[in-house]
Amino acid sequence: MISGFTPTWMIRATYDISPETLIQLGIKVVLTDLDNTLIAWNNPYGTSELKNWMLELERVGIQLVVVSNNSHQRVKKAVAPLGLPFVSRALKPLPFGIKRAMRQYHVTADQTVMVGDQLLTDVAAANASRVRSILVKPIVASDAWNTKINRFFEHFVMHGVKKAHPELTYRKEITINGRHN
Repeated sequence: MISGFTPTWMIRATYDISPETLIQLGIKVVLTDLDNTLIAWNNPYGTSELKNWMLELERVGIQLVVVSNNSHQRVKKAVAPLGLPFVSRALKPLPFGIKRAMRQYHVTADQTVMVGDQLLTDVAAANASRVRSILVKPIVASDAWNTKINRFFEHFVMHGVKKAHPELTYRKEITINGRHN
């Protein structure tokens, strides 16, 4: 049961994910949750850190795609200042949105990684899709009302994940073959 919620990696912040390390891992497409992963849920404009990270991904040829459970209008409005493609109504934790994005960009699960701030939606959807996942800390401590419910249950699930996988801790960088990059 816990395996469905276990991330491949835990990284402190989305912008700490090294594009060069992603290239080493064979990643061609980064799928990312929107609220509290890419941007603060209550601030759709993003930060200079985000824009620099996006430029670095583009520089190494990695496509960034937002995969969100939010409505088309909400996601379109939020990503407009960033110019990012997106999949809305992804139905996470089900694999449909991730698989739709993979088909759209003609990539395999090995060429894809899902980045998100929630075990119960982002990581579970990645695992259901057989895609590697990166759990990040939420950008801000507050959440939209509907996410607060998930956070309550997530606390218990995270306890189980950490008990089963004590090596999983939030790090500054992705670990490949036991070494930090």
